[in-house]
Amino acid sequence: MAPKPKPAPSQPPAPPPLEDLFTTLNKHIQASAFTNAVKLTDQILAIAPGDEDALRCKVVALIKDDRFDDAISAIQSSKTPPEDFHFLKAYCLYKQNKLDEALQSLQKHDRNDETMLLESQILYRLGKMDACLDIYQKLQKSKIDMLEINSVAALVMAGRSSEVQGWLDSFRVKATSSFELAYNTACSLIQRNKYTDAELLLLSGRRIGQESLMEDNWPDEDIENELSPIAVQLGYVQQLLGRKQDAIEAYVDMIKRDMADESSIAVAVNNLVSLKGPKDVSDSLKKLDRLKEKEAQSFRLAHGLDLKLSAKEREAIYANRVLLLLHANRIDQARELVSALPDMFPESVVPVLLQAALLVRENKAGRAEEVLAQFAGKFPEKSQVLYLARAQVAAAAGHPHIASDSLTKIPDIQHMPATVATLVTLKERASDVEGAASVLDSATKWWSNAMTEDNKLNIIMQEAASFKLRHGREEDAAKLYEELVKSQGSMDALVGLITTVARLDVIKAELYEKQLKTLPGLKGIDVDSLERTSGVKRVEAPPQAGVTEMNEEGKNKTKTKKKRKRKPRYPKGFNPANPGPPPDPERWLPKRERSTFRPKRKDKRAAQVRGSQGAVVREKHDGGASSNQSNLKSNQATTSKGATQSAASEQSKPSSSKPSSKSRKKSRN
Repeated sequence: MAPKPKPAPSQPPAPPPLEDLFTTLNKHIQASAFTNAVKLTDQILAIAPGDEDALRCKVVALIKDDRFDDAISAIQSSKTPPEDFHFLKAYCLYKQNKLDEALQSLQKHDRNDETMLLESQILYRLGKMDACLDIYQKLQKSKIDMLEINSVAALVMAGRSSEVQGWLDSFRVKATSSFELAYNTACSLIQRNKYTDAELLLLSGRRIGQESLMEDNWPDEDIENELSPIAVQLGYVQQLLGRKQDAIEAYVDMIKRDMADESSIAVAVNNLVSLKGPKDVSDSLKKLDRLKEKEAQSFRLAHGLDLKLSAKEREAIYANRVLLLLHANRIDQARELVSALPDMFPESVVPVLLQAALLVRENKAGRAEEVLAQFAGKFPEKSQVLYLARAQVAAAAGHPHIASDSLTKIPDIQHMPATVATLVTLKERASDVEGAASVLDSATKWWSNAMTEDNKLNIIMQEAASFKLRHGREEDAAKLYEELVKSQGSMDALVGLITTVARLDVIKAELYEKQLKTLPGLKGIDVDSLERTSGVKRVEAPPQAGVTEMNEEGKNKTKTKKKRKRKPRYPKGFNPANPGPPPDPERWLPKRERSTFRPKRKDKRAAQVRGSQGAVVREKHDGGASSNQSNLKSNQATTSKGATQSAASEQSKPSSSKPSSKSRKKSRN
């Protein structure tokens, strides 16, 4: 037989045309099936490895699927990435909160509206609000959605709330044009302490949001999640307005609903904890534990919250956590968290203040003063808070020199009456009278040259004169009082001037005394005649007999006074006409101490039974002398024993007690 021919090797099926694959890819993207789209792009890239369109579709699909690491890897796999890949990489890094790297990648791309908008968002996340607002101002002519909303948010975060209305006018929009804009504008009103107006605007924003989202056929649950920031902010405004119970109910309701907006829940938990303060610390710590990363042993906010919350919000949560740990006396946990905060917030002074609080709790006030002084030199623009904290710690620790030195390093508040009073008190406590006087002199000089409506010169000069008079500087005090009388015409200053000058020059004091107003009702009194009188005449005592008679008369008068008779009050149900038998006078005594008490006697026959049951007991009537003598000894021993027991009972009880029954029986024999 002829051999069978070998079958030809099977050819692999031909790949589908690229056009069909791209058509299918477009269908997946339109249906938001991004996982299938990524698989299909891999198939296209296997056929055409250098296809830029397929690679771009893959990166966009990975970004839409929140797979940012894979998207960055796909971008880096391209040997010659297109220019727009720098923008896509910057967006991925922004979503991963790698803001500095995102900014560097974005600088490699051409500057247009799209890149400028992403740059503004990165700067906003970095806290560089002024640079962010510069970009928004350049983009005003571009028709970009929600630009006015982002601009108002940046103004609030930059502390420039007074400029919000001007920006709204430049955009030609009203605060109630959308619920997002109403929310941001209400935040600006809160920053300007206009809490009532902010509450009204938040209520309007919530109503506008409900109506607009219902028109878009949003489910009720999604509407609540979308408007949850407004609900939390309403609770915060109620807290600021003093309606603490309403605020607590709003926060608790938000937490119980467990909405999908994690950032709103985090803010509600933080505000509730701060509102409760040191009350129920364990419950507050449990609520904060809800915000931590589940797998982390120490307290760290969840990754999603780190991305959604601003730096100030995250800092507030960590700070409240440390304060609660200090109240709960968990010093080790507080120390661990405080040591991690400087790396999280390197440009903030809050970690330094918390470190000082921890040191004070550990009774290391001196070390706390050193730390605060060190960081005050490191952050000169933020040193005011640090020096105030240092002054408070030093004053509480009994270091008046350090406290006054800290206050003198804050030039903006040197002239304020509260600061002046505190400095004078501290320097007096440190026995530095000259320093206290110089503080008052400099404050007087400052207010003398100040051109303000609310001038405090009168108060400062009055206190300075009182201080100098108290420390024996009558001449300086008199000069101050004299200036007050000339400039202010104060009657109190005139009184102080007269009392002060009277110690130095009586004639001059009399001249000032003529400026005092006469008191009403004193016109008919001759002061000179009162001064010439020798006072009240002394009445000589009458004879002793007269005194005794007066005493007797007084006693008789007191005896003649009749006391008011009051109707007797009887017990309930008592009839005085038929009182019945009189009550027992011994009813308040214990029964054993009453005269009618008869103790129970023991049965004498019980002592006569001897031997086993049924045995006959023989009585010996003819006892000898030895038996009588033994009975006598036994009686004596028993009697002495009973007396000893009675004495012991008398020593143990403070009140009188009867002897035991055994001793009483023997006494009858």
